Amino acid sequence: MNEIVEKENVIVEDMIYEVSGKQVMIDRDLAKLYGCKNGTKEINQAVKNNIEKFPERYSWILTDKELDDLRSKKLTTNISNKSRSMPRVFTEQGVAMLATILKSKIAAEISIKIMDAFVAMRHFINDNKNIYITLNNINNKLIEHDEKINYLFSKFDRKEKLFLPGEEYDAYSNIIDIFKEAKNELIIIDNYADKTILDIIKDIKCNVTIITKGNSLLNKQTINKYNRQYHNLNIIYSSLFHDRYIILDRKEIYHCGASINYAGSKLFSLNKLEDKIIIDTLIKYISNIENKF
Repeated sequence: MNEIVEKENVIVEDMIYEVSGKQVMIDRDLAKLYGCKNGTKEINQAVKNNIEKFPERYSWILTDKELDDLRSKKLTTNISNKSRSMPRVFTEQGVAMLATILKSKIAAEISIKIMDAFVAMRHFINDNKNIYITLNNINNKLIEHDEKINYLFSKFDRKEKLFLPGEEYDAYSNIIDIFKEAKNELIIIDNYADKTILDIIKDIKCNVTIITKGNSLLNKQTINKYNRQYHNLNIIYSSLFHDRYIILDRKEIYHCGASINYAGSKLFSLNKLEDKIIIDTLIKYISNIENKF
């Protein structure tokens, strides 16, 4: 910054803060600069006696949120956490108006220096606006990258899960989350599928196919009643499969060590399959079963 305004080794520019998109000064700093014997009381009394000269665009009392934001951005801000009242802030125009009311020689001299400080700050911001834009873009990119990284970590966390006996809710919740990842089609292979699965899939916004053994706990009467209301279920009776699987859009497959209606009652694992050959083979067998059905 080309111009530094000082009073008693205090840099005035360091007393100019940004609040709600405006450059302002705080009553306590102004009282110090103006040498007010009664501190902020003298400043605020002057405003109170001439309130018509201080519209809100010139001066206002900080809100709790503005004060918290200011403290978080400026650790050295001269505001005590024990202050009994909220600080009042003044824009450049507010400071100029305050100087005319205080009517002291020092007020006039300091106000000129404060005006110079505001001008210097504007020039500094204008000269470096491209830097601010770049930093803001970098910050936005970092936030975007953080969100993607968190999403990827959540995916990685879901590749292998081990549920201990008694973790029934965690197992149930995790399975539901996997079901909801299906965009167009969800296939559930479970020889002990029962009404528990129907209670889950009624809220799934895609077509669902359940492959289960012939003497299933899901009889045709139950299926017909379900489909008359929800219309998203297809049942295939087959004894080909021993293990339980969850297939999402015929692309992602989870191996489930327990039947869904018993998940969490005993120790079991839930793993996402990664081997493309295994995935393709399972999908092929499912297609063959559908063609025969």
